[in-house]
Amino acid sequence: VQLQASGGGLVQAGGSLRLSCAASGRTFSRGSMAWFRQAPGKEREFVAAIWRSGGSTYYADSVKGRFAISRDNAVNAVYLQMNTLKPEDTAVYYCAAGSGVILTSVRMSSAYDYWGQGTQVTVSS
Repeated sequence: VQLQASGGGLVQAGGSLRLSCAASGRTFSRGSMAWFRQAPGKEREFVAAIWRSGGSTYYADSVKGRFAISRDNAVNAVYLQMNTLKPEDTAVYYCAAGSGVILTSVRMSSAYDYWGQGTQVTVSS
């Protein structure tokens, strides 16, 4: 199973980016998918997650109202639309997938089995 994240880059504060994550080797229509991020010198933190069917989404408080996660099970992909970006959003963003994620663990990195390689997002002030 491989997850390939893309779409990162350099953007000015207030701008937007859309991250994509393509999964290959296994279908994840029944698995939860999520985005985490890690800034230099900081621990990896939860950003957003989307439930198996795509009907439920979860966000970190720091991105709620600015970011939107979505998925397309037909092409085994998950997306993260990031708007009104702030310098504190600068980090490497990782996509993750897991088949055994439960509601109480959706924000925990340990709940996810597969990880992408990460894509750098840099927001300049």
